[in-house]
Amino acid sequence: MRVIIGITGASGSIYGISTLRVLASLGVETHLVVTKTGEQVINHECGVTRKDLEAYAKWHNIDNLFAPIASGSFKTDAMVIVPCSMRTLGSLASGNGDNLMNRAADVMLKERRKLILVPRETPLSSIHLENMLKLSNAGAHIVPASPAFYHLPQDMSQLISFVVGKVIDTLGIDHNLFPRWGED
Repeated sequence: MRVIIGITGASGSIYGISTLRVLASLGVETHLVVTKTGEQVINHECGVTRKDLEAYAKWHNIDNLFAPIASGSFKTDAMVIVPCSMRTLGSLASGNGDNLMNRAADVMLKERRKLILVPRETPLSSIHLENMLKLSNAGAHIVPASPAFYHLPQDMSQLISFVVGKVIDTLGIDHNLFPRWGED
């Protein structure tokens, strides 16, 4: 399996980093594109650098529209933008492919490949909701960063694992990141 991960400047970069780590542990080939603000937020929220992330994925510069992931002929199974800022979501909803993140996501939609968006913003405006609906109608999967509590999480890592597990579920990959309802 080959998956592209996008990390934007929205708060919640721990979800993107955790998704990268899980996919690497599962042997998934992963390509990474991070917005400039995303790099700053990753460092601020998690103390993680670009070099740290390169251990988990092939890094592609946000401005490099000649990167393989900008082309539909480069076979990928899915793309996950986690977290997905409302700026990126709005750009995708309008078909704006002005950087590598947006172009790669646009390729997913035009090729009818799996695009998973993990918005973290709250509250949501009508514009945000309309953009999500537009992208959902175009084939994107919207997986909000909304952890559940039925599994009685004991710490923040279990809340993060729940959201990452829902992303991994949407990719169609088996995992044991959280206990499932009704299962021991």
